[in-house]
Amino acid sequence: MSETNFDFFLKSFPHTRRAFIVADKSFGYYPKLRLVTWHPRGVFDDILADQIVEFIEAEERSQEAPFNRYTDLSEITNINLTAGHVFQIAQRRHAASEPVKSAFWSDKAVTLSLAYIYETLMAAAAINVRVFMEREAAAAWLGVPVEILHQAGEPSQMPASRQIESHTAH
Repeated sequence: MSETNFDFFLKSFPHTRRAFIVADKSFGYYPKLRLVTWHPRGVFDDILADQIVEFIEAEERSQEAPFNRYTDLSEITNINLTAGHVFQIAQRRHAASEPVKSAFWSDKAVTLSLAYIYETLMAAAAINVRVFMEREAAAAWLGVPVEILHQAGEPSQMPASRQIESHTAH
């Protein structure tokens, strides 16, 4: 995923901010680790869910190798997803043929519950979805350093010099 393509897709996400430029990142892309991280904020609704699925599917088609995903749901303030829409997304994502890991983390019962529903719906899919209450466990499962799973400004955030290095390395 080139940074140009990433920029283009991120512009269509109203609830996120550019990971490579702003200090309080929302998206991150780590090519050497084959990992996309996302820290959504605010309202999580059907429209945002569809935009994320479209972004991921576009990247799946354009990438030479599959990539894992990490989503931190701790900054979600409201969920306006309809139950039927969650089922539709899971059904749509079952069409993905490449085995990848998709980790969800939160410290809130409501967002954990939503993630557990999605995990259950994705049980027989090539996308292996897991929900975590501890970031360290998510990092171990994804095989990545826990520091990259933290949003900027959090105590365990890696130094800025390593962020730049990991974002620009191809």
